Amino acid sequence: MPLPQNLTGDAKHYIAPFEVVVHNQPDDCWVSLLGKVLNVTPLIEEFKDSKCVQPLIQQAGKDISNWFNPKTGDICHYVHPITGASVPYCPHGPIPHVNPTVPSTEWRPIKCPWWQDPQYEVGLLSKRVRPIRIRNMLTFQEITVNVCREDSITRIAERYSIYNSDPLSYTWRYSNYNLDMEKNLDENGVMDERDAFTDLGLPQNIYIPPLMIYYNDDLKWEDQ
Repeated sequence: MPLPQNLTGDAKHYIAPFEVVVHNQPDDCWVSLLGKVLNVTPLIEEFKDSKCVQPLIQQAGKDISNWFNPKTGDICHYVHPITGASVPYCPHGPIPHVNPTVPSTEWRPIKCPWWQDPQYEVGLLSKRVRPIRIRNMLTFQEITVNVCREDSITRIAERYSIYNSDPLSYTWRYSNYNLDMEKNLDENGVMDERDAFTDLGLPQNIYIPPLMIYYNDDLKWEDQ
C-alpha cells in the first residue's frame, strides 16, 4: 500500500501506525521507535549476510521503542549477571551496530548507530489517528479517511489525493469558513470529540466532522 503523494515536497511528516505496519517485509521494512519512523530496508540489505538483522525483520512494521531508553535515545542497557558490566539490551538477539559484550574480533567502532542516524528517518509517528469526512461539493462524493491528528490541511489533501488527483485546486472549508491549510484540524476548530462521546456512553463514530471542498476553476487544465 503506497503512501499518498507528497504535494508539498516536505521530507518529514506524521505517519500513522497503520501506514507503518504495511512495510513489513525484508525488502520494505519500516519500524517506529521513540516517536520516529525509520526505513531500515537499506540497513537490512547492508547486513543481509548476518543474523543480526533477523530481529529487525521479525519486528518489521512494528514499534520497537522498548529496546531503547527514552531519556537518552540510545539502546537500553542492563547489568550482566556474571560480569557485572552494563551491556546492551537486545531481547531478540544481536542487532546491527551493537558490539559484542565480550572481547571479540567482531568489535567495530560505531560513529552513529542506525537508530540515531537521520538518513533512515522518514517521518514522525502520530500520537493519535482520527477519522474525517471529505465532501466534494462538485461531484457530491463523500469519503471518510483516517488522518493523523497532527496533519495540516495540506497534508490531509495529500492523503485525499488517492481519490482526487488535484486536491489543492479546491477551497477547503468547515462549517462556514475557509480552513488554514498550514494548520491542523484542532487548530482550525475541527475538534476531535470522540472521548466526549465515550464519556457519554455513545459510539465514537456517531458523528464525524465533514470538510467541504469547492472546486476553483483555475484554468490549469485549459490547454490539455
